[in-house]
Amino acid sequence: MTTPASRPVPPVAASPLNLRGAVDLSALKQRPAPAAAPAPADARAAGAPGSGDGGDHPRRPLRVDVTEGNFQELVELSAQVPVVIALWASYSPESGRLVTVLEGIVENYDGRMVLGAADIEVFPQLAQAFQVQAVPTAVAVVKGQPVPLFQGGADEQQIRDLFDELLKVAAANGVTGRIGAGGPGSGEPEAPPLPPLHQAAFDAIEAGHYEAAAAAYRQALTEMPTDADAKAGLAQVELMMRLQSVSGPDADALRRLAADEPDNLDAQFGVADLDIAGGHVEDGLGRLVAFIGRNFGPERETARVRLLELFDVVGTGDERVAKARQGLARVLF
Repeated sequence: MTTPASRPVPPVAASPLNLRGAVDLSALKQRPAPAAAPAPADARAAGAPGSGDGGDHPRRPLRVDVTEGNFQELVELSAQVPVVIALWASYSPESGRLVTVLEGIVENYDGRMVLGAADIEVFPQLAQAFQVQAVPTAVAVVKGQPVPLFQGGADEQQIRDLFDELLKVAAANGVTGRIGAGGPGSGEPEAPPLPPLHQAAFDAIEAGHYEAAAAAYRQALTEMPTDADAKAGLAQVELMMRLQSVSGPDADALRRLAADEPDNLDAQFGVADLDIAGGHVEDGLGRLVAFIGRNFGPERETARVRLLELFDVVGTGDERVAKARQGLARVLF
């Protein structure tokens, strides 16, 4: 069975999820640690952080109230598991309810992420650092870097989908730990052991050496051509390598070129990569399906092979991949 550690996945949830976040958390990390302030009574009544479902029950182990005193610890913890931070305020009952929902969802991820509930009235510097414009707002920290999630309300399925993508982003950046039942700080993260070549690939990805990671996966495939995890890992690392050369103005120019020249395969490939990395999975896959449907020369087969690789990147069990497979079958047959 595929594990997050054995399958590094590139950022796919939203365009800010490339861990090149513009928010600088360094000032917050260096602040002195005052005593934690209690949540307001009216916030506790609304089911806000620190209260369980009414203030009389112990706090769930994978939920922490964020303060200036423990923020540095949570940033450091984000090198092991993603830390989801829910920013709330006592004047927003909806934000308290959202924290309760997030708490329950995080529990279902079995220690692969931690929830931090931050009262922006107590810790206003955090809201400023994350450029929060309204509450509730949810962000995450992965390997010390901020990852915007959503602002305002979101239903449970939307949140689960975002968290699934967040874990893929975390895995792509070497964050694949697991927190024990005692909660943050109670024990070392647990991760299943990897085959030696997969571990070599994982270590190379963590160090940013994508060529070495690709070589390790290729060797794994040479030794065992049916190694599905190595096949997927190779496709994902190759995508990450391609994305390194496209950013900012270059990405904008590439999109313009793809729009002007719909049969330019290299341009379509580049924009499909950007779409996958930016969370627009259906757009990226659909772009190549459409190209295959329009073209009948040798480039058609080249596009088909790349599309199959992107299926591995996203995950062959993903509903969006299933939809794209149906589209591919229609244009081919």
